[in-house]
Amino acid sequence: MASMDSDTLVQRQRQDRLVWIAFALLCVVVLALGLVFADRHGRTSAYGTLVSDARAQAERNAVLLRSVLEKQRAVPFVLSQDSEVRLALENPNAETLKPLNQKLEELAVGTRASVIYLVDIKGLAIAASNWRDDKSFVGNVYSFREYFTGALARGSAEHYALGTVSLRPGLYMSRRIDGRHGPLGVVVVKVEFEDVEQDWARTGNQTYAIDQRGILLVTSLPEWRFWSTRALPDTEAQTIRESLQFGDAPLKELPVTTVEELTPQASIVSATLPNETKPARFMRFEVPVESVTWTLHAMVPLTPAVQAAIQESRMRTLIVSVPLLSLLALFLRRRQRAAMRIAANEAARRELESRVELRTQDLSRARDRLEEEIKEHHNTAQNLQSVQHELVQANRLAILGQVAAGVAHEINQPVATIRAYADNARTFLERGQAERAVDNLSFIAGLTERIGGITDELRTFSRKGRGVAEPTALRDVIEGALLLLASRLRYGREQLRIAMPPDRLMVHGNRVRLEQVLINLLQNALEAVEGTADGRVRVDWAETANTVTLTVSDTGPGIRPDIRAALFTPFNTSKEGGLGLGLIISKDIVADYGGRLDVDSDSGGTRFTIELKKG
Repeated sequence: MASMDSDTLVQRQRQDRLVWIAFALLCVVVLALGLVFADRHGRTSAYGTLVSDARAQAERNAVLLRSVLEKQRAVPFVLSQDSEVRLALENPNAETLKPLNQKLEELAVGTRASVIYLVDIKGLAIAASNWRDDKSFVGNVYSFREYFTGALARGSAEHYALGTVSLRPGLYMSRRIDGRHGPLGVVVVKVEFEDVEQDWARTGNQTYAIDQRGILLVTSLPEWRFWSTRALPDTEAQTIRESLQFGDAPLKELPVTTVEELTPQASIVSATLPNETKPARFMRFEVPVESVTWTLHAMVPLTPAVQAAIQESRMRTLIVSVPLLSLLALFLRRRQRAAMRIAANEAARRELESRVELRTQDLSRARDRLEEEIKEHHNTAQNLQSVQHELVQANRLAILGQVAAGVAHEINQPVATIRAYADNARTFLERGQAERAVDNLSFIAGLTERIGGITDELRTFSRKGRGVAEPTALRDVIEGALLLLASRLRYGREQLRIAMPPDRLMVHGNRVRLEQVLINLLQNALEAVEGTADGRVRVDWAETANTVTLTVSDTGPGIRPDIRAALFTPFNTSKEGGLGLGLIISKDIVADYGGRLDVDSDSGGTRFTIELKKG
């Protein structure tokens, strides 16, 4: 009998080892699949972020380039109408040219143009802003230049080329000057982009602008200047060299290869940067440069962002899977121990039965009690584990719901305001009121930046960040909130009374987030007095040595006691279709900056008080 029990225990131990081997293989498979999924998710997430970053950089740099161009375009037009310029072309002598040289010199300094010069009808430069320099343009013939012939033929021209005297690249903007009997000459403004290129280079990314032929004109990498995005045929390259547009530039093919096209504007490319031996991958985004036939390309490094996203996704996978596998291993171990105890008790029972048959009934009852306890222990462990999984799942769903609702709540009001200003801009354009339409478009641009600030704040909040706190003018916060509520206040402005603080009054916080708090409170107050003839909403302020208090009060019916008791509890709302998150978010924002949000309500109305530190 003892030999049989020993064999049973050995068999049980062998089965336990097989179970653990199978469990180890399961862990390997689960972790491997989890890491594969994490890599894919991290790469996809990184691509989305990089496309947004590359788009933002490309659009920002295109605006910078366009602003430089637009600022200089008016100069040749104004000079073409100048009487001194026309007099110098009609009577080129010392009395007319010397004051004109001085005038062009001062104008070049004021407009930050590279050089401004005047060319007569034969292409001879007779006056220039650099007339004092050793490499002055005065006396040089430019009749072969396209900007000269184009201006004579069409009235104006723009041509990007390498200077024949200065050997510096730039965009030549020219304008024809007409006299009573025909053309007199051409005035030319040369714009160089060295400052723009330096601004691009400070971002640490690569940016360049190409013409219709694919040749790089303006670039943050000077080594790539006058390279081409494609292999130029020999005949085309020879024609460009003979035109002297780019001097003796080699017109090499740019070492950038498209790996994958994500959208018509975004793609993944492989590029070998100057002074680098190995190619690297970048996210490239291209946008057209308005008012010129150029296209701007912005490249953001791909590998570091993808590796960081994959690493973060892997860590999240391990954080989730390792505890779950550990709990499963603990459960398996406890089950095996319980089984071993059952086997040991069974062996003891059999041994006792063989020795003392008189005590068989007592041992049987003891065995039954022991098996019942083991069964209850097993059931309790299973119930506890089930409850734990349900609590974890419920908590996860609650967090996801709060984040999703919070994003919608944060950006809903700026988007609505953008729509209102867009409609107004269209109306102004239909009426021919272009300046007012431009003002509305400027407001829209500002609101989109604020939406970007809101999404940045939400991403910072998801990483347990506090946001950027700085001295902020309370007056700017109030004015910004009123701007966003302009459409809401259009028919209820007479109900609103605001005590506007002075410009000097600063508070500690972030303007966008504090505006959101004030918007939430103003909307609640306006809704409270909506439909009442004598309803009023007031905004007052007060200051002490260290704090500033902002009060939003209304003469509405007040907050019901049951709603007020859980006012700062998520999803508690009396509004139809409301989420019940506005006051929660507002209170958290104020608390982030060391402040406090209180409420006092009765039948005569409601008062929300924001207390902030002075900035």
